[in-house]
Amino acid sequence: MLRIEELTRKLGLGPDAVEPYGWHRGKFTLEFLSRLPPPRAGAKYINVTAISPTPFGEGKTVTSISLSMGLWKTGRSSIVALRQPSMAPVFGVKGGGAGGGKASLVPLEDLNLHFTGDLHAVTAANNLLAALIDNHVKRKLTPPIEMGSISWRRAMDVSDKALSHIEVGLDGGFHGPRRETGFDLTAASEIMAILALAKSFPDLIQRLEKIQVGKTPDGVPVSAKDIRASGAIAAVMRDAFRPNLVQTIEGTPALLHAGPFANIGQGNSSVVADRLALTLVDYVVTESGFGSDCGAEKFFHIKCRQSGLSPNVEVLVCTVRALKWHSGKFGTKSSTAHLMAHLNEPDLEAVKNGSVNLIGHIENLKQFGVPIVVAINQFPTDTEEELQAIRDIAMQNGVEGVALCKGFTEGGAGSVALAEAVAKASEKKSVARALYDLEDIIEEKLNKLAVKIYGARGIELSSKAQEQVAELTRLGMGSLPVCIAKTQYSFSHDPELLGRPRDFIFPIREIGPYAGAGFLYALSGTILTMPGLPPNPSAWNISVDENGNILGLK
Repeated sequence: MLRIEELTRKLGLGPDAVEPYGWHRGKFTLEFLSRLPPPRAGAKYINVTAISPTPFGEGKTVTSISLSMGLWKTGRSSIVALRQPSMAPVFGVKGGGAGGGKASLVPLEDLNLHFTGDLHAVTAANNLLAALIDNHVKRKLTPPIEMGSISWRRAMDVSDKALSHIEVGLDGGFHGPRRETGFDLTAASEIMAILALAKSFPDLIQRLEKIQVGKTPDGVPVSAKDIRASGAIAAVMRDAFRPNLVQTIEGTPALLHAGPFANIGQGNSSVVADRLALTLVDYVVTESGFGSDCGAEKFFHIKCRQSGLSPNVEVLVCTVRALKWHSGKFGTKSSTAHLMAHLNEPDLEAVKNGSVNLIGHIENLKQFGVPIVVAINQFPTDTEEELQAIRDIAMQNGVEGVALCKGFTEGGAGSVALAEAVAKASEKKSVARALYDLEDIIEEKLNKLAVKIYGARGIELSSKAQEQVAELTRLGMGSLPVCIAKTQYSFSHDPELLGRPRDFIFPIREIGPYAGAGFLYALSGTILTMPGLPPNPSAWNISVDENGNILGLK
């Protein structure tokens, strides 16, 4: 691995731009960030998304990392700008979020665990605000907060479903008010969303001030600033705002910053990291979580709107095994070993039947008006017939190009063809467009996403959601974009509906304000903001040897 000062020099930066956090990690300084120039002339902005994944993941991060390395192999300077991994999936089923094989970020163990402490800072800031709210209510401070209106929840970076709905203050109010509340994953918190969307440190402070924590007895929203909490949480977040500089396994630069999940958050890395990268290199590769119906939709409607950036190319990652999964032939209830054994067997018919999912994601992305390149993340069990079927289907549905990605086994050299296809597509002139207007009423925004992206025939608001929509409209928040939390395994709200489901009703059970983040947050179906661990958590396989080396981390 390159020492951090060598990596900084590789980007043409002086020693004052990046503060070392050990030998191989660094954070950009606030002073450097405050004087960023405009993006480099002609710099290309590449976003990577995927089809609906299997529970094992389809290698979107592997593809993003290897694409960036492949661009360097072709003589093009590039930075991959990714979300910071959360520990929740590390100890669950999916594993870490720093790539794998020869398409990894390093040092892998550090990145997947504590790294530079950003997620811990988000957790601490979130919980500090929760403590200040309860203290405010207990002490009957001004402005008064109606206890039943408190909407702020605590957070942690580990899946623990037992904490999703709890009661605090069981001593009857001696230490704090007795009330119902709960924990969300740190990745689902509003402070994480704010970190990802803030354009500058002053913007971060202003967003933190706008966080709504509850209402007065007269129904007036109470903000973090109103209870004098925003200054303290901004202090906790100061260093977390600074993007992290690391490297790929081939010594090319990578930015790792913010970590909202795309099924329960806005699912994209930070605006400040992307803007920074566009001043330094010719190609910036970023990534939207899960499928185009999750992270990519939010990328266009939330991140691009707030950042003013527009992608030149969308890369759509797919795998042979995911298309087999979406054929519906193998169900969703099989054991991991049984399912994987079937998905690794040649089955051209299942690939063709499951291609409706690939076609659905292509149709989704075409609506945004940006050129599409399909990247087939190749596995050793894939047959040439299966790969050719995907190529043919993708090209027949109007993409700019299709390329195999062998980044896991070959690194950057295995993504040169993909890099060339992406570079060619990026020269095509295009301007991204949104699928709904901010002036649309809240119900219309939700309905347009349900119909145009998910394939539903309409939405159904619960009685609680109807009341919330009316209240948000009364408060003048109807012009905000919407962020829908939904399952990542299906276009719909139901993970059992594989392939390309159509004509279902998409249910919205709750909707509320993320005022600091600048969007409305809607929960659909049975999606949880604090998931649980699987029957066989990855935590069972993680340990440390006698020399302190971490074992079993994937």
